[in-house]
Amino acid sequence: MQIGLGWFLRDKLLSMLQTPHHFFSADPFERNLGTFRKVPNEGELFYGLVQDGNDLWNATFFCGSCALLRRTMVEEIGGIAVETVTEDAHTALKLHRLGYTTAYLAIAQAAGLATESLSGHIGQRIRWARGMTQIFRIDNPLTGKGLKIGQRLCYLNAMMHFFYGIPRLVFLTAPLSYLFFGAHVIEAAAGTIAIYALPHMMHASITNSRMQRSFRHSFWAEVYESVLASYITAPTLLALINPKLGKFNVTAKGGQIEKNYFDWAISRPYLFLLLLNLIGFCVGIVHIYFNWHLRSVVQTTVLNLAWTTYNMLILGASVAAASERRQIRAVHRVAMQMPVMLKFSTGRTLACETIDYSEGGVGVALPAAIQVPMHERVTVSLFRGDEEYAFPATVGFTAPGRVGLRFSQLTREQEYEFVKTTFARADAWTGWAEGRQQDTPLRGLSHVLTVGARGIVGLFEHLYADLRSSMKSRPVDVKKLKTKD
Repeated sequence: MQIGLGWFLRDKLLSMLQTPHHFFSADPFERNLGTFRKVPNEGELFYGLVQDGNDLWNATFFCGSCALLRRTMVEEIGGIAVETVTEDAHTALKLHRLGYTTAYLAIAQAAGLATESLSGHIGQRIRWARGMTQIFRIDNPLTGKGLKIGQRLCYLNAMMHFFYGIPRLVFLTAPLSYLFFGAHVIEAAAGTIAIYALPHMMHASITNSRMQRSFRHSFWAEVYESVLASYITAPTLLALINPKLGKFNVTAKGGQIEKNYFDWAISRPYLFLLLLNLIGFCVGIVHIYFNWHLRSVVQTTVLNLAWTTYNMLILGASVAAASERRQIRAVHRVAMQMPVMLKFSTGRTLACETIDYSEGGVGVALPAAIQVPMHERVTVSLFRGDEEYAFPATVGFTAPGRVGLRFSQLTREQEYEFVKTTFARADAWTGWAEGRQQDTPLRGLSHVLTVGARGIVGLFEHLYADLRSSMKSRPVDVKKLKTKD
């Protein structure tokens, strides 16, 4: 409210101000692939670059939360739109049609929890894909009154994005048409294709990296799209045919994963595509062996084998994303350094700095390797401007130079004050990307292919472990046991 309300006073036509969605817990890609705070997550490109571009054309659309809306204008369009399952974007479209403006402020003001499991993440994206397709059908931005050409194109871009399912599946299977059936995807010599295509691909990768390196690392879009393509293709096509199909589902957040496991059900499409590409690769090797004397055939086969190898590694990364990692925290920690004062029962005070915090306590760095006894009662003082807020706590973890403090029972007022000094700070999330390595195309490619190779190795490890587990749990048939007198 502090940072956003003034814009409504400045612009009397402003109907909605959107700020980024920020998540302080790892999403399934970040947790399962080990990329949390190292690689920009799937949504950072949209909130870091795309929405900023939409704002230039007065086409920022509502994203469901982290936004302020002018109630009178929303009531003028009949309230929040309910015709589609992406009611937020549709509401913004209706506001724009009446000539009202929207704005985007690219400073995260609130944060929440990301989806916990890959299946939940995919379900959320299916809803988004279905909803944007429904809007395309029933309230197409290219038709109707009230929108400028820039707004029409921005909305169209948002809706067309979710139709990447079929092109991505074609890309993952295209080289198999030659390896299995001898059908050329491109009717040209392998050398000619390489001469024309490779420079373009290199230039496109360098350009994308230069434009979006802070919000999307090179080649990670391949992984995100490969994971989702099999699941969003059918819903988008069905919504295109019948936009009334489907219902709204709220995405569950804040769950726990008791142990590591591999989600065989959600990974079936990736496993099938990986198996197809592996078979195609083997067929290609045999094809080279029997046609070694035909140079053009060998070159074409090698080109398709390179494509297939790349696809297998991308699918390996998709498989790795289905390897769910244990997550048993009831509350998530947020790494942040800020001043904190510890007051002990002896009257001694100690000026320190936080390491991280959560709803249940804070981690504190102690000066000069000072140690604090376990279960010691302390008062934790946090600051907001000139104001000091005190919270009772107990030492739950101690080590040289570090202590973990668990809050005692806080009153409702103290809970509010703690949130005000931590999660609700206007600058709480501004330094989230600090220390992240800058993207380069070769570094991004190397990272993605390494993750893919580990995913394939991990797949066989999970297969072996699950087979052993099933063998051990199989009941013994007592009729087959023989005893001797």
